[in-house]
Order: sequence, then C-alpha cells, then structure tokens
Amino acid sequence: MTPEARIVGVFVGAVENRWPEKPPSAIRKSAVEEPVEINFSGLVGDAQADLNVHGGLDKALHHYSADHYRSWRMELGREDLVPGGFGENISTSGWTEEAVCIGDIVALGSATVQISQGRQPCWKLNAYTENERMAWLFQKTGRTGWYYRVLAPGMVIQGDVATLIERPCREWSVRRVTAARLTRVVAIEEAKTLAELP
Repeated sequence: MTPEARIVGVFVGAVENRWPEKPPSAIRKSAVEEPVEINFSGLVGDAQADLNVHGGLDKALHHYSADHYRSWRMELGREDLVPGGFGENISTSGWTEEAVCIGDIVALGSATVQISQGRQPCWKLNAYTENERMAWLFQKTGRTGWYYRVLAPGMVIQGDVATLIERPCREWSVRRVTAARLTRVVAIEEAKTLAELP
C-alpha cells in the first residue's frame, strides 16, 4: 500500500424524496470545492436519511476509490459513473479495499479518522444507479468502499491527501473482512478473530 492517497472529490448531500412509495434518501451527493469541516458525525452539510442503517459515529464518512470507476464504466457501459456517483463522501486515487485495513488510522486533511467497516450496500444503490443488481455487484467484486469513525475533527478539501498513520490489524484488509461478513458461512476461526479485534 502506498502511504498516501490523493483526494479527488469531497461530496455532501441532502435528504430527498426521490422515489414514490419508498423511503427518502440522501444518496445523491454533490462535489464541494471549498474546505469542509469534518466533525464526529461526518462532513458538515451532509445528511443521512435513515440513521438506523446509515451514518452514526461508526459510519460517519463513506470513502470510495476513484480507481474503481473506470472498471465500472467498462463493465457496465456507462460513462455517467464518475466519482461521487455511489453516494460516497470521499473519493481518492491510490487506495482500494485490498490496500487498506480495518482499524487503519488515517489523516484525512487535518482530521484523524479510523476505518471501521466496509460498506454493505442496500436497495438505494440499486435505485439510484437504476441497476437492480448494483448492490450485488458491489458485494461480488469486493468494490464496496469503507466507512470511517472520526477520532479528531478537522478540515478537508479536494486536492488534500489521505495519509496512513497507524495500522493495528495488518492482516485484515477491508476486502477480506467484508468478504467474511457477507459470506453465507464464515469460518469459525475467522469469526472468532474478527469478534476479538479491538
């Protein structure tokens, strides 16, 4: 893993009633070009519609690799898929789920954050992308992105870098943990180890 990744986009969104007869969503995000404050709830100016499953202290920020978008465009034949297109808050070039680990402590602009878990996408991703298989494709490919909890607030802007500070769980990449979580039958030893990770 390279110790730094370049932030190519910072994105915020508001709660909207996007689909008739379905719950509201804040999955549509817009790029912010000025500095944005990161507090313990995430980016100031960003919202989540259902805090039971989105947001909260352990899912304050969603990070998605800009490096994946080229593959999605080629595989799905969709030129409209660009950074910010999957509802993420932060998009970087240089890191993927194989390169980062659960528990990684990262300097994100002037904030300090920690990777808490991989994303487990829901029906809103399908609806937003107008592809009923999108959440499944995320899980199948392992290109899910990941969430941060905020350890110390700060500011971030497009063009900043994300820098690895500490790696306490170097054997547990986001991809490996997400695969273990989403499998129908997790190995007993893996489940025991994951349950005991601080």
